Amino acid sequence: MSRIKSVLKAPYIITGYLYFYIHFVVEVLCFFVLARLIGDSPFLWIAPFIYDAVAFVPQSIIGYFGDKFPKVKIGFIGLTLLLLGFILFGLNIISPYISIILVALGNAFLHVDGAEVTLRTSGGKLSHSAIFVSGGSFGVITGKLFGTSNLSFWILVILALSTIPFIILANMYRDECKDEILEFDYANSEMNGGWIILLAIFVVIVRGYMGYGLPTSWNKTVIQTITLYCAMGFGKALGGILADIYGVKKVGILSSLLALPFLLFGDKLMFISLIGVLLFSMTMSITLALIVSVLKRSPGLAFGMTTIGLFLGSVPVFFFKLNTLLSNCIVIIIFTLICVLIFKKIIKDGV
Repeated sequence: MSRIKSVLKAPYIITGYLYFYIHFVVEVLCFFVLARLIGDSPFLWIAPFIYDAVAFVPQSIIGYFGDKFPKVKIGFIGLTLLLLGFILFGLNIISPYISIILVALGNAFLHVDGAEVTLRTSGGKLSHSAIFVSGGSFGVITGKLFGTSNLSFWILVILALSTIPFIILANMYRDECKDEILEFDYANSEMNGGWIILLAIFVVIVRGYMGYGLPTSWNKTVIQTITLYCAMGFGKALGGILADIYGVKKVGILSSLLALPFLLFGDKLMFISLIGVLLFSMTMSITLALIVSVLKRSPGLAFGMTTIGLFLGSVPVFFFKLNTLLSNCIVIIIFTLICVLIFKKIIKDGV
């Protein structure tokens, strides 16, 4: 416990907490819009597909821009787009799909700013960005719940405006840091950097697919859904924290292997499944750290590559799903073992 406390009090760890809140608020607004739109749409999959494509794919381009022009505060560009799309949706004066595109772009810019800030202030640690990313899971389920309620969208506008001092403070910390990003050194130096990036993205693709296809037939009530998303959020944060304490390679391999039995046998057992989901979510910050270790001067671009992987992993789920629990379990086993072998290969020893 003392080790965890020391990590959580590391220099500039506050940027992780600041962007945890910002990320939470962003996802609340985005999924409020999605929940409202899906409720009125006969084409239930179109809005989420458009949202995922616009929110995830451009982040590599935005990240590259942020790396090249660090004085441009892309967080405020994102907040402006998010608020514009959200208010236009609430006032119902343009096509809701234009609103979806605007809030998704706002999400993309704010995601990249969060990555830039937390990575550049981390001193080569994973905890900062892991805490930031984990806020999204809590925001997604909150936004879905708000979207199915009678909550006024103006309350969420005020909530979004409350992020302004958080964005300002986070960027102030970022401006104080110079070359801390260069301390990321987790990739196997004996391998070609391009292959490391491709293999790490493959792991992200697998995680993106499995995130939608995990067997959870027990998930039937609102409370159960909330608990599921909370397990994902805690897992993402805990993965980075434990990797800083016990080692990236050890946590990456063990969390992947230990998750297997809980995921496979937890389809109808909520608490068993939740342990698997938590363990399964712990690798998110590890794949990011590996790509940043190769692209040390371009953390925004590195982060954008992981979000492309998440989108590619989600695409198959929009068009087909495995019909049986057995086939789903076989796929989970095969791809998990492949990912473990990849981690063993691309993560350097001793980290």
